[in-house]
Amino acid sequence: MSSHNDPVKPIPFDAAQPAPAPTTTRSSSHPVQRGTPVWVLPVLLVLVVLAVLVFFLLPAALEPQQPAPADANAESPVAETSGQGAATAGNASAPTSTPAAESAAPWSDAQLAHQRKAAQEVAAELLELQLALQERNVEQWAAAAFTDAKNLAAAGDTLYKNRQYEEATAQYQQGLAALQALQASIPQLLGQLLEQAKQAIDKGDASTALEALATATLIEPDNSDIATLQHRAEVLPQLLPLLDDAQAAEAAGDLAQAQALLRKATELDPLHTRARSELERVTGKARDQDFNQSMSEGYAALNQGRFDSARKAFNAAAKLQPGSKEAASALQEVTTAETAQRLASLDQQGQRNEQQEDWASAVTAYEQAQKIDRSVLFASEGLKRSRMRAQLDEQMRSAIADTARLSDTAVAAATAQLLEQAKQVTPRGPVLEQQIGKLETVLRQANATVNVTLRSDEKTDVIVYKVARLGSFSERELTLRPGNYTALGTRAGYRDVRQSFTVTHDSTPPPVTIVCTEPI
Repeated sequence: MSSHNDPVKPIPFDAAQPAPAPTTTRSSSHPVQRGTPVWVLPVLLVLVVLAVLVFFLLPAALEPQQPAPADANAESPVAETSGQGAATAGNASAPTSTPAAESAAPWSDAQLAHQRKAAQEVAAELLELQLALQERNVEQWAAAAFTDAKNLAAAGDTLYKNRQYEEATAQYQQGLAALQALQASIPQLLGQLLEQAKQAIDKGDASTALEALATATLIEPDNSDIATLQHRAEVLPQLLPLLDDAQAAEAAGDLAQAQALLRKATELDPLHTRARSELERVTGKARDQDFNQSMSEGYAALNQGRFDSARKAFNAAAKLQPGSKEAASALQEVTTAETAQRLASLDQQGQRNEQQEDWASAVTAYEQAQKIDRSVLFASEGLKRSRMRAQLDEQMRSAIADTARLSDTAVAAATAQLLEQAKQVTPRGPVLEQQIGKLETVLRQANATVNVTLRSDEKTDVIVYKVARLGSFSERELTLRPGNYTALGTRAGYRDVRQSFTVTHDSTPPPVTIVCTEPI
């Protein structure tokens, strides 16, 4: 079986030979029949040749010309076919054929042309990708892999020159795959370089970071992350001493200075991991220190009964640690202690007021205690005692202060009853004893009578309020209790007259004259 690359050879056509004339002798009387005319054979040969030419040469002439391979040393399919024909002609045992028939192989040539075109297309794609990678400086960051890919392409060129187009295509495709792998690895490689730079910066290794960034710049010079990392690497010489100074300040117990230095470091590079973490740690440590200090100050104030200061300190601690259970509990302790102290103070005040027989103040103290806590026993019991005594005290004071009202017998009787009620109170303090004595004297004086003389003109009607209607008279004498009195005189055709006078227990008042003298 012949290879599909072997040229197709024309099938020889044999011309039909005329049958031999019979040997039988014919009579001279019949004419002798003639054989095939001699011009038929040349005509048949010409037709065969024409058929061969049309079959083999015409399709090749009509086929579009394939572009010549880029390599000037590559042989054309025509040359290859001629070489095969020469080899055949050199073989003495090979059958002879016409040169046109031996060199014409349209199907094989078409196969080679298709394979060559496929190889050229892959080679062109490989070259385009090669140039793109070279623009990204691939020789500087993947020299070995790039060289291997070029070697695959060179091997493909060698096969192409030898007209081994299928094998050349395979080599080109391997080279193309290698370059594609390089191109696909760029994002990962770039990410690795940037991450390497970040880690080096965090470790304080500026040279390693700058080296990685230099390689990354070759791959993608416009990457914004590179510029950021470049700046971070450049400020490391200023940042690292700040970290060391902050560590020394912390060791010396100066957390405020350590915080200030770390803030400067984070201002130089807000993304520096160590600077940020150290600032957070030191800030937290300082916060804890301030928290403990505020709590200590709060408890000291609480123990001294300075509740406002204690509350202020505990509130400051709560702000330093929002949600702190310790601060919340301490604030509750302040409230409880302050309430307890306030209640104790009101209890003492109430008892002191009771002892001083200042019953109104005692009532006020116990009522304030009940407003704070209605369940407080001393307040409820103190109110029972104090309210009754406060009412008695007020009545006693009022009776003693306004003795003039005792001139009214009803008022005097009520006051006498009040006096008896006061005498029943036990224990009685000196204030109540004094009030009882005073009221007894006032009542005794109020119950004593005094003779009072009233004079008129026998034409004026006289009335003494709350005593009697006396009518007209020239002189009358009344027996009155000490107090303030008012006499009214009326007369037809004259203006009314009012005359007030006071009766005391220890002296006789002068005569009281009541006369209407002013006509209307």
